[in-house]
Amino acid sequence: MAVKFQDYYEILGIKRDATPKEIKTAYHKLARKWHPDVHSGKDKETAEEKIKQINEAYEVLSDPEKRGKYDRLGANWQMGEEFQAPPHAGGYEFRTGGGASAGDFSDFFEAMFGGGGGANFGDPFARSGRRARRGPMRGDDIDAELGLTLEDVHRGAEKSLQLNLGDQVKTLTVKIPQGIADGGRIRLKGQGNPGYNGGERGDLYLQVHIAPHPLYKLQGTDLEVEISVRPDQAVLGAQVNVPTLDGQVSMKVPSRARSGQRLRLRGKGLDSKSGPGDLYVRIKIDIPDNVTTEEEQLYQQLASLRS
Repeated sequence: MAVKFQDYYEILGIKRDATPKEIKTAYHKLARKWHPDVHSGKDKETAEEKIKQINEAYEVLSDPEKRGKYDRLGANWQMGEEFQAPPHAGGYEFRTGGGASAGDFSDFFEAMFGGGGGANFGDPFARSGRRARRGPMRGDDIDAELGLTLEDVHRGAEKSLQLNLGDQVKTLTVKIPQGIADGGRIRLKGQGNPGYNGGERGDLYLQVHIAPHPLYKLQGTDLEVEISVRPDQAVLGAQVNVPTLDGQVSMKVPSRARSGQRLRLRGKGLDSKSGPGDLYVRIKIDIPDNVTTEEEQLYQQLASLRS
């Protein structure tokens, strides 16, 4: 018999080569949008039909075996809205009607796979093999990025951020742990998406991104800073001031220092749980902008000596 073709990829709004992660992400996004519990009246009826289609698509595309059978229709993809289901094709059986879950699935699904696999289309987060249920379900977790400065991470800080959680807009105060690494995550329990049927909220995970700093380069917990010294300081050695995250410190530049040479200040880097990193000071030999006539004459004398 001819049955109406169901394009599961189109239903989920994904490409035919979508990865399992992309399939799952699309499913959860649509399931939240069309969950019957957040609709009423005629909209609720529409949502119930939509969620049935969404769950059916996910039932097939999230299961490698079902997805493989579905994709093996081959040329039948191009046959439009209907195709003729043969009694046997591709090593699996087509059949219509019957099955313990008749009515939960479209005729197309029944024709391809027979029974429904026990999926619960009233619950957008049900999994294959589970009995239908309407009990409480935990909400989805949320992943977001949080931009921080080196100073925030070095000293620890509190940040306010505003989140649109669908059902409400919340302003949260987040405590930044001292020394958290770039790419680290902060978990805020119960600050994710709302649950269903009285289920608890999911969690909010903030991934830390440390912004570039105008002075320092970050390498793990070590920092690098560049300072300029005069030619005479490089040749003779000198005490110079070096900026650190905790303020200025004095450092000795050894005599005959070369441009590009790195000096280490132990324990003056970024604080972390395992202890502070080091600060590496890169030497840059620079000519002053204003050279007096006397200084120029002395440079000429030096040039004569070197030649």
